[in-house]
Parts: sequence; structure tokens; C-alpha cells
Amino acid sequence: MQLLGDGRNLLLIILGFGLLIAVHELGHFLAARWARIRVDAFAIGMGPAVLAFRRGIGWRAGSTAGAVEERFGMPPERVPLETLRAAGVGETEYGLRLLPLGGFVRMKGQEDLHAVAAGGDTDAYGAVPVWKRMVVVSAGVIANLVLAVLLYVAAFLVGVRFESPTVGTMRPAGPAATARSLDGGADGLRPGDRITMIDGSPVQTFADVQIAAAMSHPGASIRLQVERPGVAEPLRFELTPVDDPAIRLRSIGITPARDGLLVDDPAVDPFLAPALARSGLAQAGVDVGWRLTQVAGTPADTLAPLLVACESGEAVSTVWSGPAGQSATAVIEPLPPLQNLQPVGGGEPENGLLGLVPLTRIDWVRPGSINHGVLNPGDVVLAFEGERGPGPARFRSLVRAMPSRPVSMLVLRAGTATELRATVDAAGRLDVLIAPALELPMLASPVDSIVLDAAAVPTPASTLELGPLATIESVHGAPLAPGTAWADLVRALQAGAASGSVQVRVRPWQAEFTRTLDMPISPQDARELSTLRWTSPLPAELFDPVMTTLSAHGHPLQAAAMGFRETGKLAVMTWLTIDRLVRGSVPVEQLRGPVGIVHVGTRVADRGFMYLVFFLAMISVNLAVLNFLPLPIVDGGLFLFLVYEALRGRPPSVGFQNAATLAGLLLIGGLFVVTFYNDVMRLMGGG
Repeated sequence: MQLLGDGRNLLLIILGFGLLIAVHELGHFLAARWARIRVDAFAIGMGPAVLAFRRGIGWRAGSTAGAVEERFGMPPERVPLETLRAAGVGETEYGLRLLPLGGFVRMKGQEDLHAVAAGGDTDAYGAVPVWKRMVVVSAGVIANLVLAVLLYVAAFLVGVRFESPTVGTMRPAGPAATARSLDGGADGLRPGDRITMIDGSPVQTFADVQIAAAMSHPGASIRLQVERPGVAEPLRFELTPVDDPAIRLRSIGITPARDGLLVDDPAVDPFLAPALARSGLAQAGVDVGWRLTQVAGTPADTLAPLLVACESGEAVSTVWSGPAGQSATAVIEPLPPLQNLQPVGGGEPENGLLGLVPLTRIDWVRPGSINHGVLNPGDVVLAFEGERGPGPARFRSLVRAMPSRPVSMLVLRAGTATELRATVDAAGRLDVLIAPALELPMLASPVDSIVLDAAAVPTPASTLELGPLATIESVHGAPLAPGTAWADLVRALQAGAASGSVQVRVRPWQAEFTRTLDMPISPQDARELSTLRWTSPLPAELFDPVMTTLSAHGHPLQAAAMGFRETGKLAVMTWLTIDRLVRGSVPVEQLRGPVGIVHVGTRVADRGFMYLVFFLAMISVNLAVLNFLPLPIVDGGLFLFLVYEALRGRPPSVGFQNAATLAGLLLIGGLFVVTFYNDVMRLMGGG
């Protein structure tokens, strides 16, 4: 498992963070020198000194304090400044500390966390006017904001590539798929729609869309303006973001658009072979490096035309071109749509239809894993540890609950029920990829009740009283054929939904008899069935994303304007994030600490040097905002103490400052523990 990227990326990120911290502390240092405050130490990192430099002493492993004390007979901070200067020794030690977490500037009389004037010394922190101390305290934040602007300018002068704010795939019946048209047209966004504005604010990247959804107020709608291929005027839609259990944030239920090139990426290799075989592309000779060029006889340069063509449920003819100029034709059968069924009582939602859930199919087994040769691609799970018919979501939860142990399974292999024993690893995984077994008419355990608008609602399947592994043989007399069972089921349900009920013939597990039952279809269920869209059997992740470039096209003034705008936008967004955390609409699990930021940074470095520069600019803004929060031990808390002193003519009492500092330490320490835990869990989970 590649936890923090390769060594080169890790080094780049560590050096980049070191730069941000150094600039922050340099701001304090230069302001202190301007205010004629004696600076005893300038350090990057925390903890014991690893390497230090002092003018007149030179470089030392550890600290230079010992050499100064040996020469003058007292610690360096007690040696008069005139004595040091007369001997050619600098008053400031420049050091690198063991732990790469922050840094500090130690000024005379500041004594760690609060200011105390040092007697009658005019070069002590507490001896200078309050307004000068305000400049010193805020200088680090200002330095980080200035650095952010400069980094943004550098990035925009060259250009930075981001994922385009163009719609790729959509969650069935999600906010985007059901968005209300404000122009009197058809509801719902479409693959290929480019989002240009959200609530009147311009949108430039897909990240802007994600942030706007995540930062929206719970239950509040947002308005989108989109450009649709083939439509002259922009279209307007209104939708309400919803909580996405996968990311623990609100979203509008879309993924970024993809171009038509099958990507050569080891991360998606497990998905590739099953998808190519399922879609018929493997039989046509299509592989990585091939590009989609035509859909239904029309030229295509992105994946969007295929996604739109698949929505009808009809077979789609496609043409592909290979890296050597070869060509191949393939007819792609769309996958039937499924609903997101959130069961009452929590847990991962199942994908099914009106409470009916497909079985779980093994699509891929990691070569070399302990289950390689035990489980085979194509196996359909009939039972796991005695529980019959687990759907994909239930199957995942059962596996996660049994780490480091052998498990009994019953699978359908080549039409025969086969018993076997697999092994769950320490992380609660079988090292397999799974998918819904849409080719079989056999059902997993149905979802009898779902959560809809915060209420428990029975599903139509609950009236059938189906047991797990029941087989639906026909709907309204139309048989479900093995191989296309769920496609046949969807078509039959959509055709019969308007009548208010459908007739279903069911065979219970291992029974000889069948039952003919009526499944009621409510008007709401009928409406949702009519809006479900069929999907492509090719996962979007198999293709390169559609990118857009933010650039000033070499114009320095335009780059500067873009840099200031981006800095201000991100500063406001950081404050909004804190506000949402306090309100609870953004979960604390989304917080990242130093380990998590380094992990993200190493992956960012893979996208190119300019994207890394842009990422460091973002972190610099975050560092500035977080450092100026009104919390003790950070610059914002110290600034508040100075405001109190300016208004009252005296600083807060030492007892109050100590108590506030202790509270701040506990808060920061708690946040550090939470973010460190989040970071480790993400790393262990590959996130």
C-alpha cells in the first residue's frame, strides 16, 4: 500500500510545507526586528534542535546555546546585546527542530505563550507600544497571504489544469438527475452539461461545484446555470444538495466528465477486464489506449454522447480507434437503472428497485491474494456465514465485521451451488471486487422499508413477503431471461407501473412451486420508475477526465488579479468551513491534519509542478486563516489580548492568560488527535 506517495513527491511536499512555515515565521521575525524587539530564536519545527546556526558561532548539530554559554559564561538570552555584538556574535539562533510541525520566533520577554515586559529593557516584547506588537503578531498571517498571492500568480502565469465543471455520470434520482428546470424545459441535468454559475457566482472547476454543494445550508436549494451542447442559450436549474454517505458531505450527485480515452492506470486495472468483457469491447479487441470516436454514427470526443445514448436502454453502436490507427466496432448494451435504497436503521444503502435487490457477483480477485483460486470471477454469492442472499452492501458489511478469520460461503459457480471457505484479512477484506448480479433473476434479501424524507416508508417488495434467493420468473406474464434478467425486470416494471400494480410470478428458494402475486405501485413509485435512466456498462473511472486550464495567458497583471481573487475566495471558504463544522453540517471526519495534508500533497504532486504550487498556495491561505482564529496560543488569540490591552490600558491578568492558554492547548491538542486519527484511517483505507 502506497501510503504517502513516492520519495520524490514526499520530499517536495515537506520542502513546500517548510517554505510556508519559514515564510510565516519570517514575517514575525522581520516585524520584530522592525519594532526593535530582540529575537533570541528563529526555528522551523518543534521539539529538540537538530541543526542550528548563529552568526559568529557557525553551524552546530543541536543548539548553539552551549557554545555561547561556554564563551560568555551565561545562557545566550542573558548576554547583553552590546556584549554579543562587540564579540561579533548574533543574538538570534536559526534552527531546525526534530518535529516538522510548525515553528516559532522567540522574542525577548514574550516567555512562550504570553507577553511579559522584561524590566526596563527597551528591546523586550512587552516594552514596545501595543500597536507595534499588533503588527508583529499579525505579520506571520500577512506573510502567508502575500506568499499565497505570489504562488497563485506563478501558477496562473503558466496555467494550472483542473477537472472541468462538466457533468459526467449522475446518481439515479439524485439532485442533478431530478433538478427542476427554471426555463420551462425538461427537468434534470444531462451528461455533457457544463456548469457555469452557482447562485450567481462563476464556476471554473469541478472542485467549485463540489465545494458549493458541501458548503450549502442543509435543506436549502441552489441555482445552477449550465451550457448544454447543441443548445444556444444557457439553461437554469434549481436543486437541493443531499448528504452523500460515501463522502460524508452534501453533494448534487454527479461525477466529473470524462473524455473518450481508455486510461492506462494500474489503479483501475481491476475494473478494466470485467467492464470490457461485459460491454463487448474485449471481444472487439478494444483495450487501454483506445479512444471512443463515434456513438450511433455521430462523432464523439468525450464519453458524454455514450452516456446520453445509453439512457434510453437501447443497444448503442460505437466505433473505437486504437493507438496504432486501427479501428473496431462494438454494440454496447446499457445497464438497467437501480435506485438507492437507504434501509431503516442505517447502514450502507443497497442498489435495487422498489425494494428488490440483486445478488452479489465476484468480478475480480486480486492475483496472489489468499483467496485467489478460492473465489473466482463470476461467482455469485448465495450465502455468507449462513446468511442467505446478502446484497452487495450487506455483503460488504458482513465481510468488514469478520477480520482475520476464515468464513464459509455458498456461491453459484457455472450454474452449480458450491460451498467453499474463504479468508478475510486483518483489514476486513476478501481482496475482491464485487458488482450486482444483474444477469440473474434470483434476488437477494429485499429491503422492506427505506428512509424517505426522514420517515420510514415500506417498499412495494415488502408486500410480496419474499425470502432471500427467491427467483422472479415473470412480470405481467413476460419471462425474465437469464443473462438479461434485470434489464427485462426494469422494462416490465416501467411498462406496467401506470396500472397501479404489477403481477409477479415468484419461485421461493429450492421450492418446486411458484406463487403469482400482485405488487402495488404507488404514483410516486411510478413517477420515479419513469425517470430512471439506463447507464453505460463502462465505469467512468476507466477514462481520462475532461480538463480545463486556469491561466492568465502570460499577463502578469491578470495573474495578480486572479491570485488576489483566489486568495480572498479561499480565505472566505475556510471561514465558512469552520462555521459549517460548528453547525454540524460538515462532519469532523472531513478534517485533515499534517499527515493527511502530506498524503494529499504527494498525490497532488503527480499532477504536475504547477498544480503543486497551486496546492501550496491553498495551504498558505488556510495556514493564515487558522493562525488568526481567536484562540489562545495562535496569533489570533494573542492579537485579542493586545486589543484588550489597548482598550483597558493593561494586559489581561497572567492567571487569565494561563487559563486561556491551557484551554487553547486542550482544544488544539484534541483537534490534533482527531485529525491524526482521521488521517490514519484514510491511509489504512487507501483514501
